[in-house]
Amino acid sequence: MILLNRRPEHRQPLVAADASALGLAGVDEAERFLSHRQNHAETPLHALPALAAELGVGSLHLKDEGLRLGLGSFKALGGSYAVIRLVLEEASKRLGRTVDVTELDESDVRAIAAGMTFVCATDGNHGRSVAQGAGLVGARSVVFVHSGVSDERVAAIARFGAEIVRVDGGYDHSVRQAAEVAAARGWTVVSDTSWPGYERIPGLVMQGYTVIVREALRHLPKPPTHVFLQAGVGGFAAAIAGHLAIVLGEDRPMVTVVEPARAACIFATAEAGRPVKIPHEEPTVMAMLECYEASPVAWRILSRVGDAFMTVEEEDAVAVMNRLARPAGDDPAIVSGESGGAGLVGLVRAAASPDTRAALGLDAYSRVLVINTEGATDPGRYAELVGMAPEDVLLQTA
Repeated sequence: MILLNRRPEHRQPLVAADASALGLAGVDEAERFLSHRQNHAETPLHALPALAAELGVGSLHLKDEGLRLGLGSFKALGGSYAVIRLVLEEASKRLGRTVDVTELDESDVRAIAAGMTFVCATDGNHGRSVAQGAGLVGARSVVFVHSGVSDERVAAIARFGAEIVRVDGGYDHSVRQAAEVAAARGWTVVSDTSWPGYERIPGLVMQGYTVIVREALRHLPKPPTHVFLQAGVGGFAAAIAGHLAIVLGEDRPMVTVVEPARAACIFATAEAGRPVKIPHEEPTVMAMLECYEASPVAWRILSRVGDAFMTVEEEDAVAVMNRLARPAGDDPAIVSGESGGAGLVGLVRAAASPDTRAALGLDAYSRVLVINTEGATDPGRYAELVGMAPEDVLLQTA
């Protein structure tokens, strides 16, 4: 299913708060913070000429976040960045001076961080990022996980020292419970979704994601004409699309937001014209996108810079995982987790439909960018779906 954006605010400027979070100054700050991370390195941008030819587009590039900061996901850029920013702000307030990221290891800063507790809800990847950020600064982290999060993903969060709290129900239940417990105990919620009165911290999380765009634009031969972005609550898609709109202006690409048909809260929001919650909570193989309530801040951005919204099916996601693992021609082999290739799934589905190609202006001259948002964050599940261990996939291009 595809829905073009007919909202009156479509292609209007971002509101001031969103433009500030996602603009040039914001990405400068995020990159500066990253430069102080010991394992920071730009993630690769792969050209996929064989797949581009199959799909009938001029070029296809994939930005691979499966290697980001040792966490295997783009989420490494959001939660940990927000945690570090919040610790420095608290230290600045208590010490009566501006505290810079270069001072994170100073004893007085670490003493302040040690008294702070950061809490979040997660499908897996965001929790690891928050836990990693807390560990870097010496703070405590508590991560709420719902019943659909695999034991392997929970163990990966716990390895960073987080306290794990299991929650019955789905992701949205865990978000609410995390917020309630944090409010009662004076903890700081670091969420990648927003709600009334809680917008700034999700804005910091999204600000971290803008680094992906800056890195990609540095290495693309020309800016993309089309971008397909996966969405859970919408924060990632909003960050990427918002920054592209700010940087490229009228030359910005056509942005298509892609979701699992079973958890399409942004699609439903686009239909309704306001943030909505899907009444059912049906699980999807695209587990990191298993969200049923749109982030209001993300929708505020996407209503302006999202050009189309579409849904994809379970079997399509698995097919793309396998296609990336077994490439044609000179395309590299890429490890993409269950949710990582959802944007590419959208492109594959769009390219196969003459009507959708026409609606999106997709043709033999299109320059398409997609982002692999995660690698094999659950290696056992990956091997089950692809029939190869992730390390064996990578050996093909070693």
